Amino acid sequence: MPDGAAHEKDFLLSPTSSRSVTQTVNGSHKFVIQGYSLAKGMGIGKHIASDNFTVGGYQWAIYFYPDGKNPEDNSTYVSVFIALASEGTDVRALFELTLVDQSGRGKHKVHSHFDRSLESGPYTLKYRGSMWGYKRFFRRAMLETSDFLKDDCLKINCTVGVVVSAMDCSRLHSIRVPESDIGTHFGMLLENQEGSDVAFHVDGEKFYAHKLVLAARSSVFRDQFFKADEEDSKQEIVVTDLEPKVFKAMLHFIYRDTLMEDEELEASSSSCESTLSESLAAKLLAAADKYGLGRLRLMCESYLCKDISVNSVASTLALADRYHAMELKAVCLKFAAENLAAVMRSNGFEYLKEHCPALQSELLKTVAGCEEECSSGGKSRSVWAQLSDGGDTNGRRVFSGSCDIQR
Repeated sequence: MPDGAAHEKDFLLSPTSSRSVTQTVNGSHKFVIQGYSLAKGMGIGKHIASDNFTVGGYQWAIYFYPDGKNPEDNSTYVSVFIALASEGTDVRALFELTLVDQSGRGKHKVHSHFDRSLESGPYTLKYRGSMWGYKRFFRRAMLETSDFLKDDCLKINCTVGVVVSAMDCSRLHSIRVPESDIGTHFGMLLENQEGSDVAFHVDGEKFYAHKLVLAARSSVFRDQFFKADEEDSKQEIVVTDLEPKVFKAMLHFIYRDTLMEDEELEASSSSCESTLSESLAAKLLAAADKYGLGRLRLMCESYLCKDISVNSVASTLALADRYHAMELKAVCLKFAAENLAAVMRSNGFEYLKEHCPALQSELLKTVAGCEEECSSGGKSRSVWAQLSDGGDTNGRRVFSGSCDIQR
């Protein structure tokens, strides 16, 4: 066989290949607008913005215009838009806006790019501040008598699908790896009490556990079990400052790295001022602080952060300061500073003045920071302006949006 033919055969037997895959990277955001009736009348072209959220490497925000975006409509419609909130050029994306039916019947109002053919392809946002949405999203008179508005609250869900193209070889031969199940295995160890070597007596209830597991998760337990004198390392320990349900929830976290699914814990995020310190989330926060469980502390902070209000912010601030919950404390200070007039009229503020004078000083520093932000062009409303016009006296939450503490 001629040498040239042999080389040609080798080439044909050794092909190369590549594949470009164009798909969307999807992400969603839930935007709750509390106090719709108070937002009405803010003016045509003025909007309420959600927190920024990240999808596909870009930041996005939902803009809700209670009096409409278009002057020609004369406030007949509400407008809803999705805006590119970070730097970007020619960002191509699909969008879906859903106005949630709060009657429970599931008759949501949905505008979607997904699952339908697009004549001109995905929408292209040219630069930061570009928007996609509807000037005539819903006729305002119909909205105000519909099941979309409940307890003066609207809920909007938004999904963004950012179009990306990439060379892909992993999809040609891929093996799916399941989620980690180590928490399940350790949880069974706790439930079955296999190999337990320490028992805790908590107000009449007995909990069996494993020193090595506790020590691996908590430096406090590690010091108690392995740095104490051998004769002081007890097999039975009496706990006097935690309730059984709190200790049980703490053990659940230590072994499974999750919070218990507990109705009482779910309800704790909306506890009123007088019962906040008695809520399970607050008591679990105290346990996390005592035993040096930083991740558990953040989980509790996230729960308590969900429904900070004018009436609860002072007591939540005091709780956060007591148990070194620094992220929750920062959220409380900022909320109190931005809604200062209403907070000063709450009962919790009187408690703060009497029992936590140092926190009052920190609040004043935060107020000064908010004022500086306003003077430099920030979007926060002047706290001193709140004091001059009376603020909000009904105890409702004054700003909208979501609160998220990174875990």
